Amino acid sequence: MHFHQWKRREVVSLFGGAWVAYPFAARAQQGMPVIGFLNSTMPDALPYRLLVFREGLHETGYVEGHNVVIEYHWAEGRNDRLQALVADLVRHRVMVIAAMSASAALAARAATATIPIVFTDGNDPVKHGLVASLNQPGGNVTGVTNLNVELEPKRLQLMHDLIPAGVSIGLLINPTSINAESVLQDLTAAAHSVGRQTLVLRASSAPEIDKVFASLRELRAGALVVAGDNFFDSRSAYLGALALRHAVPAIYQTREFAIRGGFMSCGASIADYQRRFGVYVGRILQGEKPADLPVQTSTKFELVINLSTAKALGLTVPDKLLVAADEVIE
Repeated sequence: MHFHQWKRREVVSLFGGAWVAYPFAARAQQGMPVIGFLNSTMPDALPYRLLVFREGLHETGYVEGHNVVIEYHWAEGRNDRLQALVADLVRHRVMVIAAMSASAALAARAATATIPIVFTDGNDPVKHGLVASLNQPGGNVTGVTNLNVELEPKRLQLMHDLIPAGVSIGLLINPTSINAESVLQDLTAAAHSVGRQTLVLRASSAPEIDKVFASLRELRAGALVVAGDNFFDSRSAYLGALALRHAVPAIYQTREFAIRGGFMSCGASIADYQRRFGVYVGRILQGEKPADLPVQTSTKFELVINLSTAKALGLTVPDKLLVAADEVIE
């Protein structure tokens, strides 16, 4: 049996000069192509994802501040701001829009049919109308899907296998997510198939998240499945810390959650799909067309178990699951 002690990645230079906001006009004078980066969260929420995105760009020969400029537009957790943000990018004729969520990609697609759009997200891009098909996306949109949404039943099954029979499982959903209802249906169906009772919990702001965790004991929820969502991604470390503080076995899709005290994470490899995302943006800058680039599917996943949290909660994790884990935090 091999246990891997996770070591925190140091991203000390991420918020350096690349984040200084210069006017579009000044950037155009530099003679460099401009990427319009659009995201639903806030600037400091997803540093590792941005680091890997830049690594993907670098693979195609582009280095931020050297031969390409990135104009960052953040909705700061409010999807209703995306329309105005993308309108600004379109108005200044960026060469490509890099949309790091389904909501951002849909806003971009509604705003322009000519500027290339590259997305990365865990939703089905065909179902949500982003592309005509994965192999032949058509139009001005392509990107990378990581299938995180399809892993929701798997995450519930993992919790079912590890907690005592008869214990209710809380399902934390962001009601403003574009796929909230379909994910809820999938999770409740998965719970019903194994005979578990569920409690539906909703949060779309930090105070609502706090309220949900404070109510878990009163509601007698013995475990928690946090549904994948860009808003929750930006607060995954905080969610993990809350799960530890309130002593609830919980699972989410990002490793930050398990690292900060959440019991377990199971999701797509950020290193894989964000790198692909950056590479595709770079290929568009090189002159390739979105219609000619099939939507890629990232199928590399990672399972992280916080064994220290498991012991504190009195949970026994089977050896076979520990061996299967990509990381075990002791």
